[in-house]
Amino acid sequence: MKTINELERDLKQGNLNCIYLLYGEELYLLENCIKKIKNLFGETINGINQIIIEENNIQELNSHLITPAFGYEKKLIIIKNTGLLKKEGKKKNIQLSKIKENFNTFLIENAKLVEETLVIIIVEDEVEKKELFNTIDKIGVTCNFDFLKPIEIEKRIKAICNAYHVEIEKQTLQYFIECCGTNMQELINEIRKLIEYAGENGKIENQDIDKLCTKKIESVIFDLTDNLAKKNITKALEVLKNLIYEKEPLQKILVTLYNHFKKLYIVKIAIKENKDIIDSLELKPNQMFLVKKYKMQVAYFKEEELRRILRELYDLDYKYKIGEIDLQIGIETILCAYCG
Repeated sequence: MKTINELERDLKQGNLNCIYLLYGEELYLLENCIKKIKNLFGETINGINQIIIEENNIQELNSHLITPAFGYEKKLIIIKNTGLLKKEGKKKNIQLSKIKENFNTFLIENAKLVEETLVIIIVEDEVEKKELFNTIDKIGVTCNFDFLKPIEIEKRIKAICNAYHVEIEKQTLQYFIECCGTNMQELINEIRKLIEYAGENGKIENQDIDKLCTKKIESVIFDLTDNLAKKNITKALEVLKNLIYEKEPLQKILVTLYNHFKKLYIVKIAIKENKDIIDSLELKPNQMFLVKKYKMQVAYFKEEELRRILRELYDLDYKYKIGEIDLQIGIETILCAYCG
């Protein structure tokens, strides 16, 4: 198995393998690697030396594997989100299981033919590491495109800024990621705006991020809760109204608020019982920076206050659904009650 960096380095050096299994959530980097593989492969004509296999034509896979790419040295087969490598549910798909078994056998028995005549790209959102996975890992390349850790994202964003001769300090980079999340496609869209605004030889500052970037709702809820913790109800309500102005659905705001205070409560209990916060919150590697933020914020709240806010948010959802209260008024009332 290769890391994303190792795979990117191989492709940059012009090394083309016969089979790739690419899976995971970081779709921007995954799609970039597919483009690089296709560029290395060269000219393609769909239906001749390029075949797209999806869920609706998966039964054609075996036929395309053994049919030559007439007029071309190699054939590119892209197998996308067919479920070939997913964990099978209780209700087994017999046809798909047979296709998977035949594909695995073909790769094992025809490894030299595959190497000489095919380039196969398999794309899945998740995989089960069993027979087919192990076969591909042995004769080709497997790569998990999980969301990058903040430190890896910082390096990539910094490199983009350097390419455009725009300065951004480490603290600003960290703030950028906290505000805009860890999805590379979204981050690149946002950093392009900031680079354009700063201009060549310019510098990106925190206030530029506040002014230009579309912040993730989770980041905005952190801002709202910070103001709430400091009893600054005016600012807290302003943050809420900005969310509404940006057309965030009130139900989504309520759910995000509830989940945020639930996490704060979990952190409070974890600290009290000397438990690991990362394990308690089930944080992914790309979310580790949140630990410090949660610990700083939870210090402002008592355990019983967090319980009360959670109960009030839960009750508000019920009262809203039966038409007893307007959702915006209800959220504002809960915020004001805490600061009262």
